[in-house]
Amino acid sequence: MADPKGFMTTPREVATRRPVEERVHDWREVYPGTPGRALLPIISKQAGRCMDCGIPFCNNGCPLGNLIPEWNDLVWRGEWQPALERLHATNNFPEFTGRLCPAPCETACVVGINRDPVTIKNVEVSIIDKAWDDSRVTPQQPAWHTTKTVAVVGSGPAGLAVAQQLTRAGHTVVVYERADAIGGLLRYGIPEFKMEKAVLNRRLKQMVLEGTQFKTGVNIGEHLTGEDLREQYEAVVLAIGSTLPRDLPVPGRELGGIHQAMEFLPQANRVALGEEVVDQITAAGKDVVIIGGGDTGADCLGTSIRQGARSITQLEIMPMPPEERPGGQPWPTYPMTFKVTSAHEEGGDRVYAVSTNRFVDDGEGRVKGLDIVEVRFEAGRFTPVEGSERHIPAQLVLLAMGFSGPQRAGLVEELGCELDARGNIARDDNFATSVPGVFACGDAGRGQSLIVWAIAEGRSCAQGVDAFLSGESKLPRPIGPEVRQLLA
Repeated sequence: MADPKGFMTTPREVATRRPVEERVHDWREVYPGTPGRALLPIISKQAGRCMDCGIPFCNNGCPLGNLIPEWNDLVWRGEWQPALERLHATNNFPEFTGRLCPAPCETACVVGINRDPVTIKNVEVSIIDKAWDDSRVTPQQPAWHTTKTVAVVGSGPAGLAVAQQLTRAGHTVVVYERADAIGGLLRYGIPEFKMEKAVLNRRLKQMVLEGTQFKTGVNIGEHLTGEDLREQYEAVVLAIGSTLPRDLPVPGRELGGIHQAMEFLPQANRVALGEEVVDQITAAGKDVVIIGGGDTGADCLGTSIRQGARSITQLEIMPMPPEERPGGQPWPTYPMTFKVTSAHEEGGDRVYAVSTNRFVDDGEGRVKGLDIVEVRFEAGRFTPVEGSERHIPAQLVLLAMGFSGPQRAGLVEELGCELDARGNIARDDNFATSVPGVFACGDAGRGQSLIVWAIAEGRSCAQGVDAFLSGESKLPRPIGPEVRQLLA
């Protein structure tokens, strides 16, 4: 264990972000330098708060099964290289999760039963950022190569995880991406202020040096068919994500100025990286309304602030969550509590328990506002509160209400993959679909979820693919059949 009395004597402390008045004028990460560098002065003592709890529930709270007490102890002792090895033993991309994961491990921390939990996510990002700074992250090329070939469709965190695992197992892996650059939502969905693309690029360079091949600008189902892939490769992995956005079918939805979040964010990301976007959707000088209170909505908020929006209002149909863990969501479950992201620190108003009745036309076919009404959740449905209707001005409305499943048209329909009851790609305990030799992982099979789940699914899927190709597999499997049964 780390410091035997650390959890009693050391208060929880996190890194200080850059001042709001400074960071809203640029697209760099909100921490000075990198999160890991910002944390170095305090991280040893914070790791020392990890207690000898007997049963580390944080391991179970993490979908990857991260060996959290082990690397906490090593960081407290200043043994950074062994800590990196224990971190990489379960997580291919801790620099991604250390920045983007909501840290379900921390809500399962035993210290968190009656005091502030250990800053697990901060320790994680400190280990990996220091390792990159010290040039200790190197390519892991396989000792030998098989003759087996694998196509991975999609280059988000699930696709990258399955590709890296299978490459290291000695297979020839080609990753196909329909966009013009690798990374999926990590590339064009996550704003620079949450994770700079240099963080992604350095990991991709490592994967290339290990032998993974990447092909961009290839839309499978259009440029290549599913059958083309089955003929050319011995296994195909579908890591195509959950990309069908939920819509809001109310009067006025057809008006100009109403866009899905994933129409808005990729354009903003490209411009932040120095690219030119013709007819860019921008918040500059506008009253912006964001419908949806999750992470994507917060990304739209931070982006709109940096673009110079006049006002920003974020709407959520659910009531405002409590600041403390609700009684019905006991430790070690992940509670739905009120959260303040870096974007929320920067501005905007949040309005809870409201629903949109209609979008209002400005007379020229563009939106000029929304008519909303307060709602109560009663008997399993939302009921409008009489007399609570009001109008909100808006010249830009961004829909950030989540996603309903993978795109079926094209590749999935071509291959004939069966779908589950929720419209995701059905797969068995080995992540195999109904089509022989075709596997699915990440949001495409699980449904919209967290980045940590995407990586865990990719690692588990790689084990299933490796066993299919080789007869058996020595790759680790963070998600076993028994866990999937519990989650079904």
